[in-house]
Amino acid sequence: MTHPDATTLADAPPAMRLYRVHEAMALLSVSRTTLYALMDSGALRSVTVGRARRIPGTAIADYIAHLETEASNLA
Repeated sequence: MTHPDATTLADAPPAMRLYRVHEAMALLSVSRTTLYALMDSGALRSVTVGRARRIPGTAIADYIAHLETEASNLA
């Protein structure tokens, strides 16, 4: 079986990436506890790969869009 090289994966568009928990924490500027709470509540979609949780780039973009919509509705 062949595997794509790391350069190819690193160059993938952000929406096509699966982010690790610590990467998603940094992107959203939230704590680990908050990130897991968002995933557990369904506010932030995640997938399980083996025993690891990963957050699709599209899920991060959707969550940010949801926050922006909520903020504009309050204004």
